[in-house]
Amino acid sequence: MDNRRVVLFIVLSVAVLAIWQYLVPQPQVKRQPVPSTSAASPAGSTAGRPGAETPVAPGPGPGGGTSGGNPSPAAAPAAPAAAAVETGPPVAAESEAQVVLNGNQTSAVITNRGAQLLSLRVDLPGAGSVELVRKRTRGPYPFALVDKQLRPLPVDEALFAVDRGADGRSATFRYRGSTGSAEKTFRFDERGLLAVEVKAAGSWALLLGPGIGNPTAAELDSRYGLRGAVIKAGDDVKVIAAKSDSEAVAYPGQGLRWAGLEDTYFAAVAVPQGGSLARAVLQPMLVEPQPGGALFVPAPPKDAMSGEQKALSRELALVLEPAAGDLSLECYLGAKAYERLKALPYGLEETVSLGWLSPVVRPLLAGLHWTYEHVVPNYGWAIILMTLLIKVLLLPITHPSTLSMRKMQALNPRMQAIRDRYRPKLKDKQGRPNLEMQRKMNEEVMALYKAEGVNPVGGCLPLLVQMPILYAFYRLLSTSVELRHAPWIFWVHDLAAPDPHLILPLIMGATQFLQVKLAPQSGDPAQRRLFMLMPLFMLIFFLSAPSGLVLYWLTNNILTIIQQAVYNRFWKLEGSK
Repeated sequence: MDNRRVVLFIVLSVAVLAIWQYLVPQPQVKRQPVPSTSAASPAGSTAGRPGAETPVAPGPGPGGGTSGGNPSPAAAPAAPAAAAVETGPPVAAESEAQVVLNGNQTSAVITNRGAQLLSLRVDLPGAGSVELVRKRTRGPYPFALVDKQLRPLPVDEALFAVDRGADGRSATFRYRGSTGSAEKTFRFDERGLLAVEVKAAGSWALLLGPGIGNPTAAELDSRYGLRGAVIKAGDDVKVIAAKSDSEAVAYPGQGLRWAGLEDTYFAAVAVPQGGSLARAVLQPMLVEPQPGGALFVPAPPKDAMSGEQKALSRELALVLEPAAGDLSLECYLGAKAYERLKALPYGLEETVSLGWLSPVVRPLLAGLHWTYEHVVPNYGWAIILMTLLIKVLLLPITHPSTLSMRKMQALNPRMQAIRDRYRPKLKDKQGRPNLEMQRKMNEEVMALYKAEGVNPVGGCLPLLVQMPILYAFYRLLSTSVELRHAPWIFWVHDLAAPDPHLILPLIMGATQFLQVKLAPQSGDPAQRRLFMLMPLFMLIFFLSAPSGLVLYWLTNNILTIIQQAVYNRFWKLEGSK
């Protein structure tokens, strides 16, 4: 087998593993077109531009009521009334109040003004709490009632009467008056799911989002961060990036198992119950930065966007339309912790994007967790111990490969003599390749390999085995919420983020170069020069990689250098006998 083909095979393998995730199409979920609405600002209008009035009516601020001196509800474009008021006496509260509900590692704050979710904080062991409701200058907030143009209904400004559960996990909000009638019940169960039941008169839909969490400017600019929605219909899961489309898309409720919003580490997913969902609509939103929060504006069609609008960040809002007058949901609002999601009955672990090598990623994740919980409470050292274990497990593969490379190094003079003998015959007088002579030269080289018991591709095998593990570690470190903001030592404060000082990648590049220098030098000179360039390629790749991934490869390099030094010492002693 020609050495150049071996090198080409290695390079192509690395390239395929690196870009596979970008080339494999996501499963498609049946979706329905949504007619354009007046909420999307047409070209030339002032709606939706930074600093202009928007068609989204003001809603409650974090302290209740409208915030930031925004216009009163009457000053905003009014949405149609929800419906004629149901018969019966009026039901309302006299003053605004906030209700705190506590679930497993979760705390929700719901205002009785429209029974909307103002805050939801998730406690992460050892990492504090994270807010999942985007801070905004005005509403509507999650679980508000909106019309088809995403405008809040008048009932969202009503003060609901509250019936609080004695256990602090549930509350029912009721209103009946001049602006409509509605009832919302929120209840955390023992699994940490939030059951939501909504009944309202007239035409309405329930809002989730827009967006999830409060990303920093660096997170918004990062091309590695995930922000968007996730839909499961039948057995297909589709991930929709926030910037993937500028038009609303609807998914029929029939066959829709769940739908939600997500970022890299957290999710807000609604699971419809009992066929109560007619359809789910994803509405792209523009995020206009404002003092004290964000202002969400429905995105206009792509060809109607101004330059200012194209420069804005994007999020998705999820709108759930009931099949009848009520909607029943079970919602997961929290971290995308694989084992916890897998324990739930809805297959929500599929929101954790482990990639096509998930059979490799899952054992690595379980091993890291076990090492962290039972051996050393530091994920950096857990990665080092896992790398050592992987190195030991791969020894039956790497040992024969190293011996094969050593034998090839010993055969180099004889192989070079064969090439030198055939070199004048490889081209004819016109400079055209002589394929027959090339075939005979390769056959003679392969006969030499066979006679000496050498596998010409044996040296490539460790790299080919390592590449899937490297990719699996990349997926693990890019999606595991447990490694988010997990420190190691000294300057490494986040194993899921790149090294801000580039110290780890530079050390890794140096060890990669040393590893190549110590390895048996086999193959022709062109092949050896190509292998000497591999440390540079790896350094460029790892400069922006998560620190935990660099730590894995650095540890692997050091272990390989130690292993090679032992081999070289053994061969030196053997040669001196």
